Amino acid sequence: MEDEIRKIKDDGIRLVHLDHPDYPERLKNIYDPPPYFYMKGSLVQDDGNAIAIVGSRRPTPYGMRVADMLASELASAGFTIISGMARGIDSVAHRAALKSGGRSIAVLGCGIDVVYPRENCDLMSDIAKSGAVMSEFPMGSRPDKKKFPQRNRVISGLSLGVVVVEAAEKSGSLITARFAMEQGREVFAVPGNINSPLSEGTNNLIRQGAKLVSDVDDILEEFERLLTHHIKRGIKNRPDSIKSVSGEEEYIYRTLTLEPKHINQIITESGVESRKAVQLLLNLELNGLAEQMPGSLYVKACL
Repeated sequence: MEDEIRKIKDDGIRLVHLDHPDYPERLKNIYDPPPYFYMKGSLVQDDGNAIAIVGSRRPTPYGMRVADMLASELASAGFTIISGMARGIDSVAHRAALKSGGRSIAVLGCGIDVVYPRENCDLMSDIAKSGAVMSEFPMGSRPDKKKFPQRNRVISGLSLGVVVVEAAEKSGSLITARFAMEQGREVFAVPGNINSPLSEGTNNLIRQGAKLVSDVDDILEEFERLLTHHIKRGIKNRPDSIKSVSGEEEYIYRTLTLEPKHINQIITESGVESRKAVQLLLNLELNGLAEQMPGSLYVKACL
């Protein structure tokens, strides 16, 4: 015990118990709140307006783009982004929030002095500087399958709502969504390709009553009252409000999605002649509204 106390002091870690003034009120009121947790970084009043974004550890490019877009725009609207610092969607959400100048909270399924996965060492440090890293597990605890569901109830417990971006039929993200439902939190799900295994979980959540998310407004409208009082930076101008492009460019732009489309499909859907379509796509790229991928594929840019 003395070694742990010494390590806590040396590493700048705080131990926050249930009666501590910094213990989040929302987390305190769930069925089984952690009696205490270890923390690097700090919690502020605005962290009460927090949204969790969770999903697959092996996401598709589509899932990564959606997570990046939602986390960035929610952070820009003043929401703190919470996730579990796992590979995939979690890490994308944390990084997007920080890149947008927002705050993020990581809830770990291991000891707070254990970096998991190892490649997230710098990310963990960045989150502690612009938010908080939390764990209810003793120092030195290694990650294992039993700890992650326990961690997930804290992710949902800290949040106003949980957004699931991609999840297989049996996924830890669905455990987080279930906890959110039990705790009376809002649950959101991003629909996906019906042929993709990573869409089975999210599409099933929508069938069960989770709110379908096609863009960030589907989330923001649920918390309009909070936005009125707490908005800090304002949402960046999103592509749907573009005014500086020509009519033909807008025809092309509106065929683009976060799922890659082949140029032939874009030409067919837009009704623009092929040579002209290539030039218009180039213009959209130069304006930061589209991105070209290998194989003559194009996607809508995440601004």
